[in-house]
Amino acid sequence: MTDCPIALGCLISGGGRTVLNLQRAIDAGRLDARIGVVVVTKPGIAGIERCRGAGLKVVVCDSSLPESLDDQVDAALQAAGVELVCLCGYLRKFRVGPWAGRALNIHPALLPRHGGHGMYGHHVHEAVLAAGDAESGCTVHLVDDEYDHGRTIVQRRCPVLPGDTPEALAARVFEQECLAYPEAIGGMAASVVRGSEARD
Repeated sequence: MTDCPIALGCLISGGGRTVLNLQRAIDAGRLDARIGVVVVTKPGIAGIERCRGAGLKVVVCDSSLPESLDDQVDAALQAAGVELVCLCGYLRKFRVGPWAGRALNIHPALLPRHGGHGMYGHHVHEAVLAAGDAESGCTVHLVDDEYDHGRTIVQRRCPVLPGDTPEALAARVFEQECLAYPEAIGGMAASVVRGSEARD
């Protein structure tokens, strides 16, 4: 572990379990990072109290001002000293802006298959099953201006089994997500920190 682990900013739109998985990896010493802030643009979601219950700082943006939400998100990330943004089930399009090369997303399929606008959660797993794919998995990728499009950092695979339901497949994929996101963040940390030092 370094003296100054990389500061993560996690964006959520649901239950927050991806953030809690990252925190477990940090607590177990498997990820040299700290979660500086969890940012929410959708009030009332379960992840707010779950993340606060884990001792994490949560900022809930004012969704009554949709024209300023992107600015609110940026301000919350910057105020927390975030170095790497992690989309953790964040369903709103993220404005990359100053975070280009420093923002990751995790998608519950093997991109470029089954990605794009509207492809999240059960929609993805239903599409995998409908396509008759023999395997699925997850993809961690850099965020750019297109949904589920940026350069792949880590992919992990799992089989699609006979008789799978979307729920059963989702559980198997999430097991891989729990490994893939910490791995990708750990791999990105050195380059992000080097880039920050170069900008300074």
